[in-house]
Amino acid sequence: MDAGKILINGIFNGSQLLEVPFYQRAYVWKDEQWDRFLDDMEFITRTRKPYFMGSIILKNGQTPATWEQFSSRKIVIDGQQRLTTLMIFMKVLCLRNNEGSLFDRDFRLEDGSISLRHGKYDASAFERVMKQDKPEPIGDSSSSQIIAAYNYFLKELSSDKLDRLTIKQNVQFVCIDLVEGEDEQQVFDTINSLGVRLTTAELLKNYFFHRDNEEEFERCWVDVFEQNEEVRAYWDQELEVGRMKRSMIDIFFDAFFQMFIQNRNYQIRTEDRLAFARTDRLSKSYQEFINTYCDGDKQVVLSQMSDYARCFYQTFRPELCKQAIPAEPGVERLNIVIFGLKNTTFIPYVLYVSKNCQDPIVRNQIFGILEAYSMRRMIVRAQNKNYNKLMESLITAEVLDANQLIAYLSKYEDATGYIPGDNELLDGFLKSRLTNLQTRGILYMLESRIRPSKSAVVLMGFNNYSLEHLMPKNWKSKWLPCENQEQERERNNKLLTLGNLAIIPQPLNSSIRDSKWQDKLAGKGSGKNGLKECAAGLYTMFDALEKPEWNEAEIERRAHWLFEQARKTWAIASMATA
Repeated sequence: MDAGKILINGIFNGSQLLEVPFYQRAYVWKDEQWDRFLDDMEFITRTRKPYFMGSIILKNGQTPATWEQFSSRKIVIDGQQRLTTLMIFMKVLCLRNNEGSLFDRDFRLEDGSISLRHGKYDASAFERVMKQDKPEPIGDSSSSQIIAAYNYFLKELSSDKLDRLTIKQNVQFVCIDLVEGEDEQQVFDTINSLGVRLTTAELLKNYFFHRDNEEEFERCWVDVFEQNEEVRAYWDQELEVGRMKRSMIDIFFDAFFQMFIQNRNYQIRTEDRLAFARTDRLSKSYQEFINTYCDGDKQVVLSQMSDYARCFYQTFRPELCKQAIPAEPGVERLNIVIFGLKNTTFIPYVLYVSKNCQDPIVRNQIFGILEAYSMRRMIVRAQNKNYNKLMESLITAEVLDANQLIAYLSKYEDATGYIPGDNELLDGFLKSRLTNLQTRGILYMLESRIRPSKSAVVLMGFNNYSLEHLMPKNWKSKWLPCENQEQERERNNKLLTLGNLAIIPQPLNSSIRDSKWQDKLAGKGSGKNGLKECAAGLYTMFDALEKPEWNEAEIERRAHWLFEQARKTWAIASMATA
């Protein structure tokens, strides 16, 4: 086999046809991969740095006939998803920039046919995308991920953040060219299955320690990360972070690195800051930071690593999602926001506060503000896409005081970071249609805060509650009908809002979930307990269990009551210190 680095122009060169085997699986990438791909292309444009996009495996195909307008034919053994995505992306970018001729020059053969030929499952959809001559969506993308990818890039791609030539010059592949007789399946399996990917932690361990500093390794690494089975299990656990799973130790090293790259004393260049922010090259970033900004002195990082790791271990406890939490603001409640509601972008700043704010009262005030800020924004469906940048800026600004944090958050007026006011909060309770996870989190955080300390019903952990629609989504068979279509639309909207949703410690039996209100309250015999049994003692239910009927008016009434509890619970202005 031959293997070597290759650029886009080396793969699509105008005289080489790439063929996806006819029987090969269909194109399967979805939003998660497209999001990452688009982020990568924007990163390349900003930094103008070489970017490795993985390996592709090709083998020689049938020799072209004399009348065919290409000199070689290659079969794509591995790389179908990336090459297809790249071409769809480039097609949309060129259409957006009115540069269709440049796309044709780069990705078509001399006879005008496309350089990548798909197999049975995607050929027609791919051809349809490649024939587009205007940046217009293609209808009905549900049957083809090829068309869905095209429509995605058409919607999400920002031309001003992307430069076609820069991307062409910096995207790199390793191309493995197989010769006749080589077993492509064995090569494919070896590259994709048998190899074990090293974690960031393993790479950093190899970088920081060697045979000559074994004592330092024991002190700074073993005593912190490998002290016993319980500690090792904590650091090895995998959590969902954004669109991927990451081990806790890798999450720590990502957060710990922010303490350095957000430190103004190091005066990190903008292009380096952009590169350092990428989690997929974190180990390399540590090394570049130490070599460039610390004169190669690893002790700058090692001297603080143990203390920060121990603080991280004490602060971030995902298992709290299975346990009751206190009513008062603090790190226990914030763990539910971070791990239960998947706001892991809060971690770097929370670590910074936990390590550097010595007053426990002030720490809890800061954590209460972060809880209120995130919950208010969740209720009104404000985007959290830029939370990571916000948390990084709080570290840069050295925000370690409640008043300072409120002032910092209050300065935001745009959608990326503002604090929603009470009027918008009420509108959220009345109209927002949230995910089940978000709704469960909002109601649980309220429940844990407003119930009396001596309640007869014990609060359980966040993970122990399920979500229940008081008026069921399938209401038509057993609930009173609406008078007209307008009322039906109103009902269908309201039953998905917070006023109609409840957390209960055990899900209702499916046989009564869609029953009429009286049966849903009382249940139907053994094993079919109703809401009065399952939801007894829950303060977020207010007086709902005493209602003889449940309808749109009651949903709205409960939404107003929940809003009042939330307004007082998450009143950020009142959290300032005198």
